[in-house]
Amino acid sequence: MLGGESLSLERRGSRGQTGEVKAAAQPSNSISVRSISYSIRERVGPWWNVSLYNKKWTRQILKDVSFHIESGQMMGILGNSGSGKTTLLDAISGRLGHKDNFIGEVYVNGRQLKREQFRDCFSYVPQSDTLLSFLTVQESLTYTALLTLKKCSNDFIKKKVAAVMAELSLSHIADKVIGSRIFVGISGGERRRVSIAAQLLQDPKVMLLDEPTTGLDCLTANQIVSLLSELAHRDRIVIITIHQPRSELFRLFDQIAIMSFGEMTFCGNPMEMITFFSSCGYSCPEQSNPFDFFVDLTSVDTRSKERELETYSRVQVIVSAYKNSEIFSKVLAVIEKTKCMKELPPIPFKNKDSPSAFYKLWILLRTTGLYPDASRFGIFFAVVLASHVIGELLTLVILGVVQNPNMVQSGVVLLNSAGVIVGTGLVRTIEEMPTPFKILSYLTFQKYSSEVLIVNEFYGLNFTCGGVNSSTAPNATCLYGGIQFIEKTFPDALSRFTVNFLVLYAFLPGLAIIAILSFKIRERIIGRQ
Repeated sequence: MLGGESLSLERRGSRGQTGEVKAAAQPSNSISVRSISYSIRERVGPWWNVSLYNKKWTRQILKDVSFHIESGQMMGILGNSGSGKTTLLDAISGRLGHKDNFIGEVYVNGRQLKREQFRDCFSYVPQSDTLLSFLTVQESLTYTALLTLKKCSNDFIKKKVAAVMAELSLSHIADKVIGSRIFVGISGGERRRVSIAAQLLQDPKVMLLDEPTTGLDCLTANQIVSLLSELAHRDRIVIITIHQPRSELFRLFDQIAIMSFGEMTFCGNPMEMITFFSSCGYSCPEQSNPFDFFVDLTSVDTRSKERELETYSRVQVIVSAYKNSEIFSKVLAVIEKTKCMKELPPIPFKNKDSPSAFYKLWILLRTTGLYPDASRFGIFFAVVLASHVIGELLTLVILGVVQNPNMVQSGVVLLNSAGVIVGTGLVRTIEEMPTPFKILSYLTFQKYSSEVLIVNEFYGLNFTCGGVNSSTAPNATCLYGGIQFIEKTFPDALSRFTVNFLVLYAFLPGLAIIAILSFKIRERIIGRQ
């Protein structure tokens, strides 16, 4: 790895002229963040202890954060876990849970954004890829385009998807399935590029990405950051949070921000970063990664009380030095200057043609192949939601008895697997099972949810057996209607439809009461020890 001083010299040679050109040219777009602070109120005790649960204490997440970035630049936000990197992105993208505790201003091209405008201006790519695993790359992007560009023609959407895939080098895997942990699909780096491509469909001028390199190998991570740098240089603003970047990426960032305990310890270009920390008496050693060195320098060591006080004191000295530095003064001056400039372009909103709930439902029904009826989709959603909540409550019930999380997780997986085998007729129908298993099936929520879903999806369907040119006799086991299939797999399920639905939802209050009792008993046992 390269040393800090050599990187600084290289930076001066390779980017010095570029900086002068940018200073001379008028930026097309800019973002100014001024004195952002954010705090949350957390509950003192657990949910089963009512007296402590009602008490709250205030925790500061962000404290007086300011920065300025212009189009054509990429900013990397560094910091250890809990430093406030993701919260900063959430704050300027309008994704905070408690918006009333947010203080500060966000300006785009010198105009202050209203809270409801944040989402319409910034494109946000979360840390985890939220893609449908059974769709191909082209299908996934087309599905997203149908939702975000609903007023555009099918021909325009097709061309837009093709252009975005070409821009992110996805055309060669357009027909490959996304995949998941269960079945193999495209690679992790390709999935990340698909997530970025989904946001590019709306032509955003500002892109925010939370940990885009997490879970990727070093080579793939470098490729993703290089790709984002290219996107930024195409008249976009790109802001990313990044964890432990390699030293090779040093030259790709136009600005680097380092956070610690919600405060900005530094924000400027890489050359300014090395100069600033050197002036504070912390020069980056040769053969060291500057990112690792400066992040470690601004982190608080909580392994002991003495180390925590020592490192926190050092961080506060660095924060104070930065707030009193010429670098920070220039940032504030640029923000004020931008607010007074009248010739800047209007706020670059991305596509604001948000689809309605009905339109989302229609696209979902078209894409997933569910029965095309709104009421049936409502039943499907209600059953899936209830099953998910029941699984969470079952985890709480066991967690109140067993304190080992690994054992709890294994126990819940085994119980759910047993419920699927016994209650759904996946291996054999319930009628073919021995009497003890028939009795046990009535204790599983999977029995009721599977019967409701089977009736909901198969009732009213008609099937065709054999081909058109088939010369053989019809198969005696062929089922020509959904009702025949229901009666064969779950006899009398049609008559029990309403009862099954009510019993499924009766699991919710029952398990909730058991969970509360298990935690109360656990609390008393611990109190007596």
